[in-house]
Amino acid sequence: MEHITLLLGIVIVTALVFDFTNGFHDTANAMATTISTGALKPKTAVAMSAVLNLVGAFLSVEVAKTISGGIVNEDGLKTEVIFAALVGAILWNLLTWLVGLPSSSSHALFGGLIGAAVMSMGWSSINGGTVVTKILIPAVAAPLVAGIAATLATRLTYRIGRNTDQKATAKGYRAGQIASAGLVSLAHGTNDAQKTMGIITLALITGGALNPGANPPMWVIVSAGVAIALGTYLGGWRIIRTMGKGLTDLAPQQGFAAQTSAATAILASSHIGFSLSTTQVCSGAVMGAGLGRKGGVVRWSTATRMFVAWGLTLPAAGLVGAGAEFLTKQGPWGITVTAALLVGGSAVIWVLSRRNAIDHTNVTDDEVRVEGNAPADEPAGVVTTAIAAVTPPPTGTLAASTVPGESVKAGVSAPTTTTTGAMADPARPATV
Repeated sequence: MEHITLLLGIVIVTALVFDFTNGFHDTANAMATTISTGALKPKTAVAMSAVLNLVGAFLSVEVAKTISGGIVNEDGLKTEVIFAALVGAILWNLLTWLVGLPSSSSHALFGGLIGAAVMSMGWSSINGGTVVTKILIPAVAAPLVAGIAATLATRLTYRIGRNTDQKATAKGYRAGQIASAGLVSLAHGTNDAQKTMGIITLALITGGALNPGANPPMWVIVSAGVAIALGTYLGGWRIIRTMGKGLTDLAPQQGFAAQTSAATAILASSHIGFSLSTTQVCSGAVMGAGLGRKGGVVRWSTATRMFVAWGLTLPAAGLVGAGAEFLTKQGPWGITVTAALLVGGSAVIWVLSRRNAIDHTNVTDDEVRVEGNAPADEPAGVVTTAIAAVTPPPTGTLAASTVPGESVKAGVSAPTTTTTGAMADPARPATV
């Protein structure tokens, strides 16, 4: 192993902590729809995702090379800058996890790194072309592409299965969901685990332990893969609930379409070195699948809060990273204070999360309310009402099955109304 100084060791440990938070923050990307449709039990789902994230970490290093040698100029970059960047990323990850918003761990990392680098060396330290082409453009394009693909795939699956037994079809798509969820987990490992590999490699280069342009050493790949797998196994239940139930109600057909579309987009981006947000891709696919079913509705109130979080992630993490770098460049006492603030802030967020705990036992319960999420009894919005006036909901067993906990008794058809989605239950109007 390369020569590791004390500060470099602290940075590596902090990077692995970020990787751990990335794991439980992004578990929802692969498993939220699988859990919400009942294809897998919650603990089984996160265990499967953890294993495949670990496997995916060994499949490529293209994204890691983008981070370690593309976003910021390595010349003059100090190890404490990377530490400050990680502080910004970790605190933003924990804050958005607390309120159950699926923001981007990737953009939190990029924002922290950019903010800390600018505070340390000025704007000239940032490779603007790389930021635009490999971060900003994918951030806009990837969720749109995944959403459109999921919409088309959902419509295709319903058209293909329109003359088949709905019960048998649902079972088949649940099996397909398990396979597609595994593919998303594998894709997540190839993309997100590499980001921590890239950060650790960058730290080793700035600390003189590696030559510029070097690939991540094997011990870096293994440690990053293990950290993200452990975080994934714990399960980010708060965000799983938002993506599985807060955006739209999904049937197995929709879940399968969403996960397949998302996995395709993530794997393609990993192959060409685009460090996109897997959270944004999967969220876009879920919304696309929700709109792809006739009568399906996206809850735009939740989606709007999610979009705001996406927009704030880069600048917010950048500001925290810049503030942390201002402290760290004061010397050893500044680094100590920054570390204490990180530990203290993380502890406060954890204590607050215990006031309204979400775990595998209640992640799919309708009555659970998560701070920052739309309550179940929020009235229907204008968009929902307008769509309901022109689009009837699907009828029969499948229509009712899209609302968790609802079922249609044999011989009794689903009620015909001018409302949509969750309006099958008068007590739970769809929210937009």
